[in-house]
Amino acid sequence: MNKTFADQVVQFNKNLEYAGDLPEGFQILNPYMNNPETMEVMQKFYQKYYNDSNQRKFIIGINPSRHGAGVTGVPFTDTKRLESVCGIPMKSAYTHEISSVFMYDMIAEYGGADEFYNDCYINSPFPLAIVRKTRNGDVNANYYDDKKLFEAVKDFMIDSLKKHISLNLDTSEVFVLGKKNADFISKLNKEAKLFERMTILEHPRYIQQYKLKEKQMYIDKYVLALKTIVY
Repeated sequence: MNKTFADQVVQFNKNLEYAGDLPEGFQILNPYMNNPETMEVMQKFYQKYYNDSNQRKFIIGINPSRHGAGVTGVPFTDTKRLESVCGIPMKSAYTHEISSVFMYDMIAEYGGADEFYNDCYINSPFPLAIVRKTRNGDVNANYYDDKKLFEAVKDFMIDSLKKHISLNLDTSEVFVLGKKNADFISKLNKEAKLFERMTILEHPRYIQQYKLKEKQMYIDKYVLALKTIVY
């Protein structure tokens, strides 16, 4: 029997491990190893929305934040929206993440979670959370924040993107969140020839933090880009 989209994502997440070197001061957080309930709710999410073999559009983030997918195992989904929108409660954690706020406002406008996840799949080129150690404690880090960090994780990211594509994703157009992210995805694409073309959308965190007054315009931009069918 062929594996569903959900089966393959769950298997990918179960086997997720980064064993490479990292520059000093950086650390990887694997949510699936840190909290057994993360594995549980992640499986429920994918079995609810991806229990088929449909082709989907690929939306690429940066890497999970500690308060979003770093807890729930679901990209751009904090525990608040995992329960209130997706109907999947998480007992061991409670998180609010601003990127998740924008994403789920956009998903509502798109037509709701069922319709959105039927059409789209979100993940990151580096699918684990990265933190940088500082005097004041750990802070979220992006894979591109440090040149040595990017070089260290580059091959792992190309491999991860290829594994995501094999789930049955449309490679004719990829949707990349964040302009700086897009610069680095473009480098990976040049090397590995993964996607025919890239559409760049502003990152949800940037919109929520700096462009809140224009939020509806960005929601419209997302929906228009993602609902456009190219023949």
